[in-house]
Amino acid sequence: MYRFCESPLTVEDALRLKAEHGAAARFIAGGTDLLIDLARDAADGAGIGLIDLTRIPGLADIWEEDGALHLGPLVTHNQCVRSRLVVEHAFALARACWEVGAPQIRNRATVAGNLVTASPANDTIVPLLTLDASVRLESAARGSRTLPLARFFRGVRQVDLADDEMLTRITVPLPEAGRRGNFIKLGLRRAQAISVLSVAGSLACDGSDWQEATVTHAAIALGAVAPTVERATEAEDYLTGKTLTDETIAAAAQLAAAQARPIDDLRGSASYRTAMVETLVARLLRQLRAGRERDGWLPEPVTLWGDTQGRWPVASRQGPEATVNGTVVELEGGMTLLDSLRAAGFLGVKEGCAEGECGACTVYLDGMAVMSCLAPAERAAGSEVVTVEGLTGPAGQSTELLHSVQQALIESGGVQCGFCTPGIVMSAAALLAERASPSWTEAQEALAGNLCRCTGYRKILDAVVAAGRGVRDEE
Repeated sequence: MYRFCESPLTVEDALRLKAEHGAAARFIAGGTDLLIDLARDAADGAGIGLIDLTRIPGLADIWEEDGALHLGPLVTHNQCVRSRLVVEHAFALARACWEVGAPQIRNRATVAGNLVTASPANDTIVPLLTLDASVRLESAARGSRTLPLARFFRGVRQVDLADDEMLTRITVPLPEAGRRGNFIKLGLRRAQAISVLSVAGSLACDGSDWQEATVTHAAIALGAVAPTVERATEAEDYLTGKTLTDETIAAAAQLAAAQARPIDDLRGSASYRTAMVETLVARLLRQLRAGRERDGWLPEPVTLWGDTQGRWPVASRQGPEATVNGTVVELEGGMTLLDSLRAAGFLGVKEGCAEGECGACTVYLDGMAVMSCLAPAERAAGSEVVTVEGLTGPAGQSTELLHSVQQALIESGGVQCGFCTPGIVMSAAALLAERASPSWTEAQEALAGNLCRCTGYRKILDAVVAAGRGVRDEE
């Protein structure tokens, strides 16, 4: 699938390797896009090497400094969702990160990777443009340079990033007090959906009553309606200096729609996208006017990351072996963790789609639930992996007892054909480790990345809720 996978322990070593290999090597952080691309173009992928950045300390930090919010290149979507700084100062980014994939995807997928992939449908680009973000790029030969995010994108999946450069920081200026922002995504399903289109907005007014106050700052960005994500500049100019009346909102939404340049594709027609730009921009502006942009936001969104806080261990690995279900195993490299685990005999891990769409391959990697089809096998070296075979016992210990989720699935009649069930059990068990007695909504969020080909989600969700310690104790 790929030629090699190196794991440098410093940024300097990573840049040296990139300078040495150039276009023949790719940086990998989450890999949730990259491994799919390599698998789809197997001939080219076989000649590509990987430089895994996840063992370099300090790259998964989120911090505030010099009047700005900074994100390291390994900051994941789930970290943004749980970050007080991001939710407080860049809520539209937090909302967009929450809309990406499912918990297992968000535990590995990075914001930096979303930017580098540069699809106009990528969710985090849209709010970051409204927040006037910039990126820092570094190379071993030329040092660092900083670009406004708008100048980073050159076209569909094209960015201003040389073959020897690495994106090392994303910077967002801290907005003035009182500015509001949000992100709205339109997909063909509630989770695991690529955007048909998306909009983000950031507004400020000269008073606390936004029904009467005058707009002093307006930024609106549109995703998946042009070759790159773009700002709706005509709508922004129109809004500035006006009050947010229904008439003003309608006119701004029409101006935004007029700037869209969508195409027809499998997810939607150009005419539908144009009409929905107008609808979603108007909806977003009404939300901001009413101060309701945070409606539906969970105080502690589901992450399925255990007690890791979303950070991968960065200690130097000791040899090529992984610890799988408590046993030291040397996993074959050059392939996904899913394929390597199955080759080593862990057949409870299923391949349903090999693209992170179904969740059948969910495992725990260093305590976090991930899609094993989207992780390189080499990342497991020196790490701990738990598959469904190792999940017996109330806390995942190796005993003769069933996990409470497994028992509840039997009791509720939630067990289906068994192909998707292992992944469902892994996600549900991770949820119960995160919160003892989950609500129905939290169970839905935890299983958003798990498809059941037999359908029948009601019984599965019943089982997850019933397996909560609080509910079972009451029984």
